[in-house]
Amino acid sequence: MNRNEELEKLKQDQIWDFIIIGGGANGLGVAVDAASRGYKTILLEAVDFAKGTSSRSTKLAHGGVRYLEQGNIALVIEALRERGLMEKNAGHLVKNESFIIPNYNWWGGYFYTFGLKLYDLLAGKLSLGSSRYLSRQKTQELMPSIEPKGLQSGVLYHDGQFDDSRLAINLAQTAIEKGACILNHIKVTKLLKDKKKHITGIIAVDQISNEEYLLQGKVVINATGVFTNAIMKMNDSVYKKYIVPSQGIHLVFDKSFLPGEHALMIPKTSDGRVLFAVPWHDKIVVGTTDTLVKKSNIEPIALEQEIEFVLKTAQKYLTKNPSRADVLSVFAGLRPLAAPEKKGQSTKEVSRSHKIIVSKTGLISITGGKWTTYRQIAEEIINKAIEVHKLNPSKCMTAHLPIHGNKKNNAADFENHLFIYGTDSDAILQLQENQPELKEKLHPDYNYTLAEVIWAIRKEMAITVEDVLARRVRLLFLDARAAITSADKVAHLMAKELNHDEIWIQNQLAQFKIVANGFLLKEFRVL
Repeated sequence: MNRNEELEKLKQDQIWDFIIIGGGANGLGVAVDAASRGYKTILLEAVDFAKGTSSRSTKLAHGGVRYLEQGNIALVIEALRERGLMEKNAGHLVKNESFIIPNYNWWGGYFYTFGLKLYDLLAGKLSLGSSRYLSRQKTQELMPSIEPKGLQSGVLYHDGQFDDSRLAINLAQTAIEKGACILNHIKVTKLLKDKKKHITGIIAVDQISNEEYLLQGKVVINATGVFTNAIMKMNDSVYKKYIVPSQGIHLVFDKSFLPGEHALMIPKTSDGRVLFAVPWHDKIVVGTTDTLVKKSNIEPIALEQEIEFVLKTAQKYLTKNPSRADVLSVFAGLRPLAAPEKKGQSTKEVSRSHKIIVSKTGLISITGGKWTTYRQIAEEIINKAIEVHKLNPSKCMTAHLPIHGNKKNNAADFENHLFIYGTDSDAILQLQENQPELKEKLHPDYNYTLAEVIWAIRKEMAITVEDVLARRVRLLFLDARAAITSADKVAHLMAKELNHDEIWIQNQLAQFKIVANGFLLKEFRVL
């Protein structure tokens, strides 16, 4: 996946079947689907793949236990099927994770055991394992750090856990392998229309070179997530809100707060939401919140009340109480919820399922959805586009399409930090053998090496220090201070590889520090 090669494809004078705006889960899923059906496909991402919501999830490929509680069986069945396909198609990234629900009342154990047996049943052949009731003693044995006071029982169930931005990179690579043109750091600035006001293409600007491009296409897909409204404004003079952003945050702690292999799931917190504490890359990710915000920011910042809520809830259920000083990283993400039909609806009432909107201009927009169902959503979008724009029909190929990096019949070694690269991990080890200096670690406390930075530049279209430290290796999400410390080493290596000068290095370091400070609690920010 080389940016210069992709730019050459972009410059070819042709009419694309699909122009996709947005390189998150939905956009990349659509690109893989369209390209694998044989359509001429191009995707443009204004910043970097999964820069927004798609790198800031709870890292779960799940059917949605809470949707089951709400009685939304159809959504659960769809998500469980997609979870199973995700595990088969991207087995190097999707891991079977066991979750424990602790119960502090007598009826909880029976209630959740019954519900989760139904969950298993709905998963059918794609089940990841059977749920089971746990006695108080067994719950403590499996999760020694759980608060014992008042504990009655537990329930264990299985779900999927994955690395979101790594899957995004692999989807971009898969789309390219299927013939698509995929580019990051290119921003769409205008929608082009004919005399009948039908969209015929777009104008886009390369954020690196400032070069402007005019592209013609039969179908334009708006997959910009929380920025859907901005593209809708370009599309239509009569403007209404199509999405409302809802913020969710996660705090990252050392593994010692939840030792062992099991994740913790609290089905009802003080505000009636679900809270997870999930092992991820040898850390614990705890979240999430659900706060309506007025504006969609490219770099959302966790609010103090959200941080306090997650901390307090974690302290309530863990014997080792996490404090503000223990937070290694805090990341906020915005969910693009479909705008409420009625005034005064709460975020819990706003639809979690996705919506496909077809505008009079021919623009097709997608709102909502989640990582687990990205493939299904993409299939629906392409089917809708074929119908609306009368394209030559072609069958969806993605249900059993292996994603780049997937290992056939070869279980990933989740103990080795290179597991995220799947079949590419051997090539990274080879790089280190050929150039032993690339074995050097980015940070003494983490296993990431200089070879991974070179790989990110050459094969994964990393352009900035943030691209590398936030979404290729996940250091910014795991330990923001360590990421800031590593930035200098990364910037110098990138400058050498990409032929940049000292001014570029200093600009990159300044920009990265601003972003990275948003991942730290205010009292620990780096000046």
